[in-house]
Amino acid sequence: MSRGGFKREGAWVQAVGTVLAAIGSTPTKKLPPQTLKDFNVIGNTLQATGNGLATIGKDPLKLGTVGNEVQAIGNTLVIAGLITNVDQRTKDILNTQGNLFQATGAGVGFADAWEQDPSISNVYLLIGNLLQVVGNGLQAIFGNEERTQVLDALGSWIQAVGAVLTALGEERDYLNTVRRRY
Repeated sequence: MSRGGFKREGAWVQAVGTVLAAIGSTPTKKLPPQTLKDFNVIGNTLQATGNGLATIGKDPLKLGTVGNEVQAIGNTLVIAGLITNVDQRTKDILNTQGNLFQATGAGVGFADAWEQDPSISNVYLLIGNLLQVVGNGLQAIFGNEERTQVLDALGSWIQAVGAVLTALGEERDYLNTVRRRY
């Protein structure tokens, strides 16, 4: 357990989920549509789980905690759009709103990292969260139209790179904390 919670572990679970969701968002003829949808559902579920883990033991009023909670809400909305039996317009609205919530949560995470003391770890967190904002923004704009699948996939992969950079930043922060203790 890191720094009184599971921030590091949550970041890695979120990163894995983001990569899986990006795979599910990538147009390909090699995988059946249901398999791609399953990747999206599992990926967003892992993202929401990772964001939830990152809040355990944290001050609920801190920007980082709020950002993770908002991202988890966004993932939940995307999942609802993928698995509920509603009309396509409602699915599209849930997907767009979910991606906007995720972008907002990453923006709050960016603000949290901005307030921290300068460090290499925070550079990773700043760039990672900024990429997640951009990626989720692209998904919100382009994710609902058949002709823009490539841009939606691009947004997913930008988000995935951002999530991995954020996890690397959390890992560096954790290792620095461990080194200071010993």
